Amino acid sequence: MLVIILKDIHFIRGERHILTDVNLTVNPGEHWVVLGRNGSGKTTMLEMITGYQFPSRGKVHVLGNTYGECDVREVRKQIGYISQSLFEKLSLRDPVWEVVATGEYSYLRFYQAIPDTVKEKALAMLERVNLSHVQNQPLGTLSQGERKKVMLARSLMQDPQILIMDEPCSGLDLYEREKLLHDIDNLRSQRLTVLYVTHHIEEIMPIFTHVVLIEQGKIVANGPKRDVLTADHLYRAYQVPLQIDWLNDRPWIKVL
Repeated sequence: MLVIILKDIHFIRGERHILTDVNLTVNPGEHWVVLGRNGSGKTTMLEMITGYQFPSRGKVHVLGNTYGECDVREVRKQIGYISQSLFEKLSLRDPVWEVVATGEYSYLRFYQAIPDTVKEKALAMLERVNLSHVQNQPLGTLSQGERKKVMLARSLMQDPQILIMDEPCSGLDLYEREKLLHDIDNLRSQRLTVLYVTHHIEEIMPIFTHVVLIEQGKIVANGPKRDVLTADHLYRAYQVPLQIDWLNDRPWIKVL
């Protein structure tokens, strides 16, 4: 079963074409990076996949389901999601373990007793991302990097088949970014598909196998990362001449 198919997607609001003729297929075992400039349509693509936006034309298929012909709420239960907008909906006063536990039900807060099994699972997730020592602290006392790790732990509570991350390293310093990227790279041992949105090419860790490069709502290139991340393709998207080098299966750019 294919994980995601976007077929002939157009998304139009008023006079603006936000996405134009987008076609993308994600196979089992692939991990994708969505790369592009501000306003290029990256987040809109994610909203199509999660069923929070529907195309003006075209079809969206996720995990064998065709949107418009299924209960999208049931499909969402199989998709983990990390974004700053979601974090801002959480309570900074709640203890960290409880914030992670809300991921079991896709709640924002608990208003009833939390089952012991769910608490134990949340504590295990915190141990997995090396945050057991802050499990009882209020979420608001954590550093930016720790908050992003909490969101990662929360997103894995339901054992999702797809994990979508929308700029998870935004706002992190070099130290915190590399720690988070290390945890993300370790997801290679998980049986899930990762979609990762970023502006920064150096965040493309070895876990990622494929890249889709988008500009002004159109796909410039998509496929295996070394085929897509070329100076010519990146110039078409960014209009900046550059050189790309690879170190330990991770790309780095030099602006010329």
